[in-house]
This record gives sequence, C-alpha cells and structure tokens, in this order.
Amino acid sequence: MTGPTGKIEPQPWLTAPQTRKVMKALDADGGEARFVGGCVRDALLKRPVEDIDIATTEPPEKIMTLLENAGVKAIPTGISHGTVTAVIGQAAFQITTLRVDEETDGRRAKVAFTDDWEADAARRDFTINTMSCTLDGDVYDPLSGMKDLAQRRVRFVGNARQRIEEDVLRMLRYFRMHAAYGAPPPDISALVACRALAPRLAELSGERVRDELLRILLGPDPASAVQLMRGERMLHYILPEAADVGVGELRQLIWLEGPAVKIDSVAPDALRRLAALLGARVDGGEAAAAAKRLVLSKKQTARLAAMVNPPFEIAPDMDEAGRARALSRMGEAAFLDAALLAWAAERTVSSRQTSKRVQNWVAL
Repeated sequence: MTGPTGKIEPQPWLTAPQTRKVMKALDADGGEARFVGGCVRDALLKRPVEDIDIATTEPPEKIMTLLENAGVKAIPTGISHGTVTAVIGQAAFQITTLRVDEETDGRRAKVAFTDDWEADAARRDFTINTMSCTLDGDVYDPLSGMKDLAQRRVRFVGNARQRIEEDVLRMLRYFRMHAAYGAPPPDISALVACRALAPRLAELSGERVRDELLRILLGPDPASAVQLMRGERMLHYILPEAADVGVGELRQLIWLEGPAVKIDSVAPDALRRLAALLGARVDGGEAAAAAKRLVLSKKQTARLAAMVNPPFEIAPDMDEAGRARALSRMGEAAFLDAALLAWAAERTVSSRQTSKRVQNWVAL
C-alpha cells in the first residue's frame, strides 16, 4: 500500500471534538479509520465540508460496539452493507466498512468487506472521490484524484462503461459532478459511455432520477449541465418534455434568483428551475406526465402545474386591480413563482432591458 501523498491543514470539521471522539473510538482496538469521499475532496479545495463520511477496516458489528463503548450513539442505518451512523449532539457521521463489489445489477451492489484501502477506492465512482485522509490530515491518493481535482477533470475510476453498468445513476452523477468540479472539455471517455448507456436510465426508479435531477438543478451551473445532458440524449430518457428545447429560460431564472437582482425572499429553487426548463412549451398534460415520472409529491405536482400554466398572465405593466386579483387567487408564493418565470421568459427573448423595466419587475 502506498503512503500519504498530500496534507490537509487543520480545518474546523477535522479538529472538532465530536470528530476526534468518533475517530479515536474507531481506532481503539487496532483498526484504522480515515475520512473518505466528498469531505476530503472539498477540504482539499478549501470548500465548506457538509457531510463527513468515514471508512474503516473494522466490520460493522464491531463499529457498533466500539462506538457504544466510547459513549457514542450508534445507529445501524445500513449494517448489511457495512454502514453505521454515529451521532454526537447535532453532528452525524456515516461510517462504512471497506468494501469490494461482488455482484452488481445496475442499481445496487452485493458487497464483501475487506481491509484493503486501495480495493475500496477502486470501486468508487470518480477519481476525485477516491482520496482518504487520517485524523492528522495525511491524504492517501491511490488513483491520482488530487491531480484530477487540481486540473478540474472529472473522470470515472477505471473503465467508464463498467462503472456505469455497476450503477446506472452514475451517468446523472457525472453531469452533476462535472458542473461542480469540472472544466471544459468534459472527459471524452465519460461522454462516450454515457451516450452508449443512456437507454438504461429507464431502468432507474423515478425517485432516484428525481433526487439526482433536482440536485443538478441546484448545482453551481445547472444550465450548462442540462445542456450537456441534452447533447448526450440523457433528457430523452428522464425528461423527454425538455429533450429538444434550449436552456435560455433556465439560465435567465438562475440569474434572477442570484445576488445580481437582490429580490427579497427569492432563493434558488429546484422545482422552479424545473418549470423553467419545461417552460411554456409544455401543456398541463405534459407537466403532469413529467411529475408522475419523477414521482413528485401531490404538493410538488400542483405547484409545477401552476408554474407551467399559471392562471394569470403576470407582467410589470398589469394594473393594480389585476395584480390584486392575481395575488388573491394565487397567493404570494405562487404569484412570485409566476412573476419570476415570466420575467425569465421575457429576458430569454431580450436580456437587454431598461433600468425602468427592471425596476418595474422588481416592484411587482
């Protein structure tokens, strides 16, 4: 096994008492625990670390015992797959025994436990997610993830097609990760594999597709991600209603939701962005079909329908009586959705608007 090749300087998540307590508990009986995945990746980039994932050589039943012996609450969230959640106060840590895949079907894997760190890294999705880090900040990088991270290159571990066949959802994850961590041009082997395997997206549950699509829409550059997905025919299988349309309205909505306009109570909203992606090109039946395919809740379905086909035409030059009627019938939240989408659609035709026109939209 190769030694550490990098270093993460002390960061609040790494030095927090709760973190140290969990790691010390896992190492108490001769095992080895390291931080893995997104927390290591984001720490190397000096981005905020949200979720702390830990891998260990200890088997899951022993993880439970070690945590409980240290006075840490242990929850067997996925113990058959080697995953335990440790909870200290408001902090939660997902801990997983090192694994290798024995069998996959494109949706889930049958795993075997191992003590081989490099074998565990080799089963992961992207090289930038394969680094691991000790409590002291020593980074292990068996698959050159640090180099790819520095070069803003998102690529699959090993053979892209094989990685996707293990879990078809990785196709959608690729586009999300490329938008968040990559730079043009995208990895050609990834695109070739995604294009070839795109029809297999139909095998995924609507819930898994929905969750990943909404995460893409809330990502750092969703319009570019969606545009790339459309070019590789991903949308034909997950959102055919938007498969042959542009992303101009989505791009304009993202701008309106951002700090440039500074509209009170407006924040990035995945469902509103989905409505912008669908746009006025779809009718109520198509919006309902998209909602059903993505297994949206009744509340989400109703909101999407109202955004795609609002009961009133919202514009900054509507008179006060018309505005009052629309507000009364729609409610403030739905009125705001409709106004933002109407403004985004107008800007798609011409983003060069007078300051007075912008002020009128904001005042609406």
